[in-house]
Amino acid sequence: MSNRPEQDILAVVQTYLDGLYEGDTSKLAQAFHPAAHLYCTTGNTLVNVDQQQWYELVKSRPSAKSKGQGREHERLLLLDVTGPNTALVKLNCAILPRLFTDYLNFVLLDGRWQIISKVYHFETV
Repeated sequence: MSNRPEQDILAVVQTYLDGLYEGDTSKLAQAFHPAAHLYCTTGNTLVNVDQQQWYELVKSRPSAKSKGQGREHERLLLLDVTGPNTALVKLNCAILPRLFTDYLNFVLLDGRWQIISKVYHFETV
């Protein structure tokens, strides 16, 4: 861990984005705390997926990399370190035809930054 939490958090964000792009759940597991959940709404329905359910979904779909998709949609929009143990990252990414906005909530546990929850929105293009 460095003296600058932003650098450590950005390293986790890169691992997360690489894992998404490659469909690599081992990389995603490095970024997420084991108790993490993912949330979104579709219509009036809350989607609440635990980490293992999400990994199964990632494994079952073709990755962006395998489809020859670029990474031009990846953008860091916000990095807010709110205290010594919490942070929020907002970013854009894509697994076409879906464009995502992710809100990643981070906690510092056991000496490393980990994603504890993800709230996301997507649009289909």
